[in-house]
Amino acid sequence: MTRILVTGGAGYVGSVSVEAFLAAGHDVVVLDDLSTGHRSAVSDGARLIVGDYTDRATTGALFAEESIDAILHCAARSLIGESLRQPARYFQENVAGGIALLEAAREAGVRRFVLSSTAAVYGVPDTTPIPEEAPLRPINPYGETKRSLEAVLTWYGRAYDIRSVSLRYFNVAGATEAIGEDHDPETHLIPAILAAAEAGRAVTIFGADYPTRDGTNVRDYIHVADLADAHLRAIEATAPGDPRTTDALVCNLGNGDGFSVREVLAAAEAVVGHAIPATAGPRRPGDPPVLVARADRAVELLGWRPAHPSLEEIVGSAWAWRLSHPDGYGD
Repeated sequence: MTRILVTGGAGYVGSVSVEAFLAAGHDVVVLDDLSTGHRSAVSDGARLIVGDYTDRATTGALFAEESIDAILHCAARSLIGESLRQPARYFQENVAGGIALLEAAREAGVRRFVLSSTAAVYGVPDTTPIPEEAPLRPINPYGETKRSLEAVLTWYGRAYDIRSVSLRYFNVAGATEAIGEDHDPETHLIPAILAAAEAGRAVTIFGADYPTRDGTNVRDYIHVADLADAHLRAIEATAPGDPRTTDALVCNLGNGDGFSVREVLAAAEAVVGHAIPATAGPRRPGDPPVLVARADRAVELLGWRPAHPSLEEIVGSAWAWRLSHPDGYGD
């Protein structure tokens, strides 16, 4: 059994990962300030500490009180548009805050770290599917902050023997039976489309003139449960002596095939059983036309494959959760 600290463990991705860690028999401590997460999303069996991962007093006390073996770092500012308007906040929280967390962990002797990273580190790639060796050229502060923290992990590994895995994933969606997406405001495509379907209003497509097959941007989608499985496998790979993390390991996650916004809309219409009106709006700043991953490294080194690759299954699980949680988490 591994005792795992999950930062952002009351958020969407973090809470599903907590659920998966507990199911695998691990002990879990969640650190979340609940600014975007939900107390009721934290599974029974995990200990919730309400606090800020960027605060050294908070993390120092946590590591002093809890015997932590490994960290899954999900907490971060993650909105591209907001990062363009407030780059200082993103660098302060995502980079300086991430380093503060690493320093607290290092002082406590915790040397296993998994970063829930992003495909935004690639910017507009030269080729697709994107390999991990592709140039890192972020086009927004959010992607730049994740690239920066990945670089920090590389040097912390060499200097301080911090074993790490960074997982670069694209669009994550779907739900488990107990946990789904409940954001305010909601910026992710699939829950935004489903909310529009519930409300009987049109959904806005941001950009219909991209150089893609139907003019809308194309993204790789993975089910949130598959992402949680990758987090679990990554934690296991950071075990002392594991040759996979002798150097900082970076793995892409994805289905290897992309879906356009219009294709996602069509899948949602099939799931809800009726047409969903859509209107074309302007492109969002900093949004690349196509992001599709090559996930061969995750398959080879982590033994990871998406168990839920179907777009209809991903959308269907999100819809089922909305129907069973009409008020979201209610907090």
